[in-house]
Amino acid sequence: MGHGPTRRTFIQQAACASAVLASVRRASAQSAMFLSLNGSLTRQMAWADFVRLAGKVGYPGVDVQLAAARKDGVEATRALFKEARVKPGVTNLPVQFAAADDAAYQTGLAQLEENAKFAAEIGCTRMMAVLSPASNEPRDERRKFILTRLTPIAGILQKSGIRLGLEFLGPLMFRTRAKEPFIWTLPETVALAKEIGPNIGATLDAWHWHHSGGTTADILATDRSRIVHIHVSDAKPQPPEEVRDNQRHMPGEGV
Repeated sequence: MGHGPTRRTFIQQAACASAVLASVRRASAQSAMFLSLNGSLTRQMAWADFVRLAGKVGYPGVDVQLAAARKDGVEATRALFKEARVKPGVTNLPVQFAAADDAAYQTGLAQLEENAKFAAEIGCTRMMAVLSPASNEPRDERRKFILTRLTPIAGILQKSGIRLGLEFLGPLMFRTRAKEPFIWTLPETVALAKEIGPNIGATLDAWHWHHSGGTTADILATDRSRIVHIHVSDAKPQPPEEVRDNQRHMPGEGV
């Protein structure tokens, strides 16, 4: 299999995952972790249908489409979760923090307090954002820029009790898209998060961690409070220069 599953095969595989989900539920009973359906392969599905799909195939949680949920409102969103018997997992940070466009950043920042309050009211206390592993600026300048952008975001989110996980991108293809390498490993991401605020950490994507050359020691050395969210997919053995983002596999199909 050279590419990741299509939407159709993903849904078919998800529907057959009851044994895996049952084991996850048993593990979840002993911790705060729970499995949440990610919307990366169901982006064209209406929000309410996506939530109901998660419940139908047995997921305890669902990733939140914040704009669609806000359009429905707090009470309707809570009712939808109750109907589907799922809880909210994570939502994307609704602020363009990494681009040079300051106007877009300021617009998102001005709306973040209301977005954070809404997320908290529906029970979603985690957000995530992608951290680019390379830029055309010197590394120190890029770090200062990201710190300047994310520090006020952290303060606003903390008022609503929300944590933010920064997702590092591990494969070589992402690291070489710009002139200067930036941050692309778990330890570097956690170090940056500590500079930003106590409610900032990492989104630990197993696929990105694997292709970054990460080790289990890196994970074990990380304070659990800094692991905000986890993505799980598998990888087949490949030379680093051949890895592409659409080559993910279902858990258990790879290394």
